[in-house]
Amino acid sequence: MNVNDIINKNKQDCDASLQAFRKELQRVKTGRASAGLVEGLIVDYYGSKTPLSRMAQISTPEPRLISIQVYDAGAASAVEKAIQMANLGLNPSRDGNTIRVNIPALTQETRAQIVKALHKMAEDIKVSVRNHRRDSNEDIKKLEKDSIATKDEAKKALDKVQKQTDSYIEEIDKLLKAKEAEAMEV
Repeated sequence: MNVNDIINKNKQDCDASLQAFRKELQRVKTGRASAGLVEGLIVDYYGSKTPLSRMAQISTPEPRLISIQVYDAGAASAVEKAIQMANLGLNPSRDGNTIRVNIPALTQETRAQIVKALHKMAEDIKVSVRNHRRDSNEDIKKLEKDSIATKDEAKKALDKVQKQTDSYIEEIDKLLKAKEAEAMEV
């Protein structure tokens, strides 16, 4: 293993953390319809646990409406039940194999709670990115100590890892600001 391998591994780990954060943001209910709210729900489909995204087409035809077109009409009631049991505060209404989910308007207090939760999620991801930086820095210092990398190579690698970390933290802050603005939008 050399310093470039460590830098690349840090980038991959941070990318994975950022992707996880993006996925989490999609699941946060902000008063606006998003397919991400329901697509990860697990439905009991004839005895097997199946993600909703594999059983139906999910769309958002209006800002406060999620439309779910279930492929198998016999599974529509199971999908409806899964949405109700998910504790998302959503009440689905079924019309044949189409399920409509109206997204209720949020109160100011609920918006404040959502923003608080968003900040906690962002901080958790930032901690994850910083942990990746710490691990990479330790690996680089070990290479230097074992005389596999020169002092200059180690210094450059540490600087590169720090720049990567800074850019990921900046991206997390950007995503947080955008989601926060969406949550506070009336």
